[in-house]
Amino acid sequence: MGRSSDVRQIHVERFGFIERSNLPHKEEPALTDKVRLTLTVAETPHTSKIRSGAIPIEGVDVETITVEPMIAAFRRMVRDVEFDICALAPITYVIARAYGYPFKALPIFVQRGFHHGGLLVRPDAGIKVPKDLEGKKVGVRAYSVTSGAWTRAVLIDDYGLDTSKVTWVVDDEEHVTKLTLPPNVIRTPEGKSLNGMMAAGEIQAGVAGLAGIGRVGSPTSGWKPVETNYPDLFQNAAELEADWFKRTGIYPVHDTIVVKDSVLAEHPWVAKSIFNAFSQAKNEWLATLDSVTTLTPPEKKYAGLRKLVGPDPLPYGIDVNLPTIKALADTAYKQGFTPRCLSVEELFVDPEKL
Repeated sequence: MGRSSDVRQIHVERFGFIERSNLPHKEEPALTDKVRLTLTVAETPHTSKIRSGAIPIEGVDVETITVEPMIAAFRRMVRDVEFDICALAPITYVIARAYGYPFKALPIFVQRGFHHGGLLVRPDAGIKVPKDLEGKKVGVRAYSVTSGAWTRAVLIDDYGLDTSKVTWVVDDEEHVTKLTLPPNVIRTPEGKSLNGMMAAGEIQAGVAGLAGIGRVGSPTSGWKPVETNYPDLFQNAAELEADWFKRTGIYPVHDTIVVKDSVLAEHPWVAKSIFNAFSQAKNEWLATLDSVTTLTPPEKKYAGLRKLVGPDPLPYGIDVNLPTIKALADTAYKQGFTPRCLSVEELFVDPEKL
């Protein structure tokens, strides 16, 4: 027996305010045999059809919840385990998994990018090479922010930076409150922003964009992006990134999809359903990428990355991402985020083997 689904509610939360919109849906089969699960993931060209329901997750009746900014969803997931399916920053996830939080990742990486670029320095700070950062202050939103962790991985592994000799200046809490920070991590003084401290010379370098000096305002109550005009530490970042990828096979990941342990235990097939739906949404988007005349900023980014990483700039799955997954676990351990290096099996469900 069918039931009408003329209206489905999508929750859009912006800093505590909730908007509701009614979206028309075609007639659907009965949902009595489907599992009702909440989902939160950012709106991107390759997730849009998942969020709208145009591509269903087989066997799942999805309630999409949009949280802006997405880092607020990260925090709510690790602190309250609020969502059944949630995108989560990978370093935050690895830390949470190490502390026994009740969710596990699928190898679905909905954002990726390299991190040789994006570490900005003041021209008068005397920072010419990575080792010059030792003895300096570097701004980043939180010590465990994934952009910062990947940047430190490059500096440690390829340039021998002793990160304990750098003072890391942060202006936000860590998502995982159980994390103990090293003594060389300090907070911004009350009323100061990383952007303002960089301008005043109180810090000498900073991570670009919303992960660092490219914003003002509180991360928990809203922020305003601001322009910055500082040089990159690596002026030839693209060349270095290409060399790094060819040598290591590491293609840094952001925003992996996690699922509550309780859902996976009761409905183990859900992992494959989610993986298949996200793969279909991505593949349909990729099929249109070459024919689109006007690309959005994310599409421009991934169209450019194709030249380096191949035709699929967002590969999902364990095997194709093994060097990156191992590097993620390794850098989390080396940077003191986890008490030991977690295995691939501890971190990820492999939906392709279910």
